Amino acid sequence: MEIKQLVRAGILAALAILFIQCKSNQPNAMETKQAMQESKEYIGMWMTADGYIRHNLLPGNRYDEARGKRESAYQGSYKVTGNHIDYKDDTGFTADGEFRDGILYHAGMVLYKQK
Repeated sequence: MEIKQLVRAGILAALAILFIQCKSNQPNAMETKQAMQESKEYIGMWMTADGYIRHNLLPGNRYDEARGKRESAYQGSYKVTGNHIDYKDDTGFTADGEFRDGILYHAGMVLYKQK
């Protein structure tokens, strides 16, 4: 084999490995369905008693957070497992919280679900 063929084969092998790794990191349909089912009762608007912080937990495991007059201050994804919620905003920042007795405790804040 010529050098060019070896290089081309090496590049193709590396791309194949990357493709397989990316595919294996994607949630399968069952995982997605389970995550959506666990999130279902939590979907909606959650806010602090003074209304300053507002988390809108959207269907499809996305959220939109407003702070004061600043709408969409943070946006990202979330995952609910049992009564635990993990947030990951679109910049990569992560946080978590816990639902207890109809209240969301998150990063030192207490949020209540709006009806």
